Order: sequence, then C-alpha cells, then structure tokens
Amino acid sequence: MKKIALCLIVTISVLACSKAQNKEFSKESLSKKLITTENKEISFKEILKAHKGKVTVIEVWASWCGDCVKAIPKVKEMQANNPNVDYLFVSMDKAFDKWQAGIEKHELKGNHYWATDGMKGEFGKSIDLDWIPRYIILDKKGKIVIYRAIETDFDKINEQLKKLE
Repeated sequence: MKKIALCLIVTISVLACSKAQNKEFSKESLSKKLITTENKEISFKEILKAHKGKVTVIEVWASWCGDCVKAIPKVKEMQANNPNVDYLFVSMDKAFDKWQAGIEKHELKGNHYWATDGMKGEFGKSIDLDWIPRYIILDKKGKIVIYRAIETDFDKINEQLKKLE
C-alpha cells in the first residue's frame, strides 16, 4: 500500500512540475522567424531584444478568433491603464492580408508580428500554444513572469502589471 501511495505522489509531482511556469523562452522559440508589418523576417529573439528594459505584454491572437475579438476591449482597457508597458501582438492568421485587415479593423496599438505557419506551426509549438488569445508577460529584464494566461485571466494580468511597473 505504501508503494502505491508513493508512486501516486511521485506521479502527481512530476505532472505538476511539467506544467510549471516557464521563466524564459526556449532557444527554439527564440530562433523562430516572424514577419513584420513591412513583410520582413525577424527572429523572435530580435523582437524581444527591442523590448528589453520595458515590461512587455505579448498577445498571441488571430483576427478570425472569436475569443480574441471579444477580449480586445479588455486589452485596450489594459493598455489605457498601463501606458508604460510595451504591447507586442503575434498573429496566427492564415494570410498576410487578413492579418493586416485585422490590425486595422480592431485598431490594435502596439508592435505586430505574424507567425506564418499558424497555431499548430513551429512557433506555436515552441511556446506551447494550445489556446488563443494567449498572454505572456515579461518583466523589464525580459524574464517571463506569466507564461500562460488566457482571456479569462485579465485580473491576474492586471495585478501582475501593477507589481512590475
């Protein structure tokens, strides 16, 4: 009986640790190329480097995503309440023109990039993307303080942003 209990505890511990909060991006995700609004390639590492020294909110979204569109008013409210934070949007749209139209239609303010291979592509896999919208919060040193937040987590996101500013 003790062996069974011990095995159960070890299994639960291993599973809990596997879902632990990432503190930094993998080398794989940093090397991934995204597309700028000017249709130029840039590595995710270069993008993050440009935001170092600033608290940064990364939103992974798509213009076709109903939950993403529903969350836009909350994103805009967050931006209004946290004007010293950088906002970085990574789109999972299927086409460049759809992505561009989505930015314009929803009047999203921030830096925009496009992952050309969508949610299930290499970039999405490298950041463990399983749902959009997805929010990742970085501190001023570029360390991840929230790795996995979704549209129902705005209270947690806003609380964290207040601590970081």
